Amino acid sequence: MEFSMIFTFSTTLLLFFSPSFAKTASYPPTLLSPTPAPAPAPDYVNLTDLLTVAGPFHTFLGYLQSTKVIDTFQNQANNTEEGITIFVPKDSAFSALKKPSLSKLTPEQLKQVILFHALPHFYALADFKNLSQISSTSTFAGGDYTLNFTDASGTVLINSGWSKTKVTSAVHATDPVAVYQVDKVLLPEAIFGTDIPPTPAPAPAPEVAPAADSPDAKSADGKSSSASSPSSSSPDKSSAYRITFSLGIWGNLVLAVFGLVVMFL
Repeated sequence: MEFSMIFTFSTTLLLFFSPSFAKTASYPPTLLSPTPAPAPAPDYVNLTDLLTVAGPFHTFLGYLQSTKVIDTFQNQANNTEEGITIFVPKDSAFSALKKPSLSKLTPEQLKQVILFHALPHFYALADFKNLSQISSTSTFAGGDYTLNFTDASGTVLINSGWSKTKVTSAVHATDPVAVYQVDKVLLPEAIFGTDIPPTPAPAPAPEVAPAADSPDAKSADGKSSSASSPSSSSPDKSSAYRITFSLGIWGNLVLAVFGLVVMFL
């Protein structure tokens, strides 16, 4: 009897510590929530390629490359969360720029002008309505190099202090890069001052003299014509001399006849 009890106790211990029993008695495994996938990185935008094929922007692209501003814009476009907004003038806008001329600027001033054409943030077209309620918006040039925006029924107007232009089309407008075409070069007031060339006034119409027989001519020359006309009330000297001479001859004839009559009487 004692041996059977020992056998039963030993068997129970062996079953308890056996691997199969441990698997059966273990707690159910804890289910772990899946790790969320990282957000996809924005597509890389090569600004040089974009401006080369998007439109007639060769002049602006040339300034970007010569001033090394292209590196600043490219880094802002693809390595920051803010993104970038660039206003690109067409080639015709630069050719129409006669005064002032960019050729007279120092290298640093020219760089500031090119930096002046971009904002250090991505703005969709709908965002400019909010910017129009702000007095000025800072550009990449910093400091006093600011732009003023106006939303006129969906048309974005830009005032640089010297030049006024508008956004004519959206070349690229996908976060984080926005590129908008403008029809004029943005010239900062901080460089060119406030002496904006006035719009030339229209040439005055030539004065046409009135005709000789027109009422204006008669009224204008009435005094002089009446004063110098031979038919005026005051006779000239030659007329008076002729009258006096005629009266002298007839008077002499009368006196002669009268003398003859007196002699015969």
